Amino acid sequence: MIVAPLLALVLPVAVAAEPALPQPWLVAVGSDDAVASDEEEESDEEEDTPKKKKARPEDERTIREIVRGFYARANMGAGAYLLNFGNKGNGSAVSAGTVVGLSFGQDFVDNEKQSMAWEVGFVQGIHNGLAWELQGGLCDFNGGAAGGYPCTEGDLRTYSLQAAYEFSAYPIRRVGIGFRAGGGALYSPHLVESTGYTEDVIPAFGADPGIQGSIHPYGFAGPTLEYYTKLSHFSVGIDADVFYAVGWDLGLNASASLKYTF
Repeated sequence: MIVAPLLALVLPVAVAAEPALPQPWLVAVGSDDAVASDEEEESDEEEDTPKKKKARPEDERTIREIVRGFYARANMGAGAYLLNFGNKGNGSAVSAGTVVGLSFGQDFVDNEKQSMAWEVGFVQGIHNGLAWELQGGLCDFNGGAAGGYPCTEGDLRTYSLQAAYEFSAYPIRRVGIGFRAGGGALYSPHLVESTGYTEDVIPAFGADPGIQGSIHPYGFAGPTLEYYTKLSHFSVGIDADVFYAVGWDLGLNASASLKYTF
């Protein structure tokens, strides 16, 4: 009878002093919760950090939007002669006319702020002239600007082959300001039939001036302005060239251009 009360007093103390062992199911549940919590924290950090986009090759083309290289260009504008074909008392020997051209070239230097190009082209000029009957007896066979008329048969057609070098700078992305220079050869054929020129025109002039029907070398130079449109491969521009053709005249051509780069 005395043993039972003693056991009732000792057992609670012994049980309280004995260390509690971890339960396996508690450890498993706690570790899963910890792993899930760590994954959530990493996911939150990734969302807070902006993702870096990898640069793709096409991104560079999208940013630049300018195409340079081999190109074809068409020009149309006006041309005028400044010395020999000017007014010598009876009106200008040749009036201002139209100029058209077609050229091909390549941008062989292509940088963000500058470019260089070579170009070859064909240029045609159309001018109305003073009637040959009014030029008779007033011809200047020496081709001097202070003398008489250079004496042509009247209206003129000129055909030129030329080559040019062009340098351009780009203060802003789509606009190029440049300068070009080059040279070529000019030819103006007779428009009157050979029989009529021999029997009528030459006697009125007193001799054959020889200015038509021969080749005249020339050089030219002038500024350029170009705008690269948002229509890919196309650009528009303005060209102004001052030229001097040996045995012909000093002239000025100004034209608008449309260029397609391949």
